[in-house]
Amino acid sequence: MSTDAIVLLKEDHKEMRRLFREFQGAQDGPPGRRQQLVNQILEALTVHTYLENEVMYPEVRKLLPDLEDDILESYEEHHVADVLCAELATMDASDERFVAKVTVLIENVTHHVEEEEQEWFPKVREALGRNQLQEIGEKMIALRPDAPRTPTAPKALKKALDAMTA
Repeated sequence: MSTDAIVLLKEDHKEMRRLFREFQGAQDGPPGRRQQLVNQILEALTVHTYLENEVMYPEVRKLLPDLEDDILESYEEHHVADVLCAELATMDASDERFVAKVTVLIENVTHHVEEEEQEWFPKVREALGRNQLQEIGEKMIALRPDAPRTPTAPKALKKALDAMTA
């Protein structure tokens, strides 16, 4: 198994694409199957974004300050995905907006993945040596077992949801 950070992140992307395709094929199927697939998607995204936010982005930001704008955009794209994931985690698959919300999540994440793989990763690979990418990857591997598995609402969303239910 490779410890290269970019290889590890691309493996996660591949798994997410697989789950997305499976969900898209099950949209008209039983709600239980849709719920099961979304739970898998939420877990995969939660772990992946945690590793990027906690290891990859801070390391690259420190080592490659010229990529600051790319990293800040990635943080914001993760925030949008986090909001959608937090909302989906509280929804039932039979909700009339469930499939639409998952579709928006898939579109957002797919856009983010394509930007990373086509624009951002090549810049990072070119600027960082193999050893640095392996060191970052090793940190990600070490952190993965302790990564959260279920989405949590960003603070502003949590506050708004709490106010609505009070």
